[in-house]
Amino acid sequence: MDPAANRGRVGRAVEEAAGRGAELVVLPEASMCGYGDADTDLAAVAEPLDGPFVAALVEVAGRTGSTVVAGMFETVPGERRVYNTLAVVDGSGLMAHYRKLHLYDALGWVESERVRPGDPGGDADGPGVVTVPVGPLRLGLMTCYDLRFPEMARALVDAGATVLVLPAAWVAGEHKVEQWGTLARARAIESTAYMVAAAQPAPEYCGYSMIVDPAGVTRAVLNGDVEGSHALALAEVTAERVAEERRRLPVLEHRRFEVRPRR
Repeated sequence: MDPAANRGRVGRAVEEAAGRGAELVVLPEASMCGYGDADTDLAAVAEPLDGPFVAALVEVAGRTGSTVVAGMFETVPGERRVYNTLAVVDGSGLMAHYRKLHLYDALGWVESERVRPGDPGGDADGPGVVTVPVGPLRLGLMTCYDLRFPEMARALVDAGATVLVLPAAWVAGEHKVEQWGTLARARAIESTAYMVAAAQPAPEYCGYSMIVDPAGVTRAVLNGDVEGSHALALAEVTAERVAEERRRLPVLEHRRFEVRPRR
């Protein structure tokens, strides 16, 4: 629950990843500050998009020449709830932001008590479904519980996504590791897109960050409890691999249904 300390940890993680050749660095949900317990006032630590957390991301992205995706709690003016937001930055500044649509009101958790959901159709302050170009790729942004909703991934693919990016704090529990891996691979297969899933580690969360290719092959994975200097999953992600798999298996062209936001 120390945003200043976490900014330092985030900076070191990006530096290490970039030092090992990463051009895109995806960090977990709530990288700015953890959820704490059920009584923790997230509004007291939330920041605007022009606050110190995003500024720190921009600084390290500029210094390392990378694009960085990380989770934060964003201030909602006039409200005690916050947005659970992903910030995407490079050295030039904030490229895009996504506010979590599906809130985790399940299995004893009530995220909506402290977090305000984004609007799936978008609103005056920002879009609902968010994609952002990074070189020849287009990232589609999701957060944690969004993984359980296949229509979310499909909407992102319809908006041009070739890489599904999923920062998460996937709460530990019975069958949760199996569900996490199965769902991450399923979203990649049905979307013929990469899945880049960055997870908070055990014991409170499941961990198992992974990179899955468009055929559902896991190209990199971390053990659930790994953290610190070795907590990096690295893999090559290319637009050519997506195009190849979509030519070979054109499921997106064969669809008979479309996805529309539910208001």
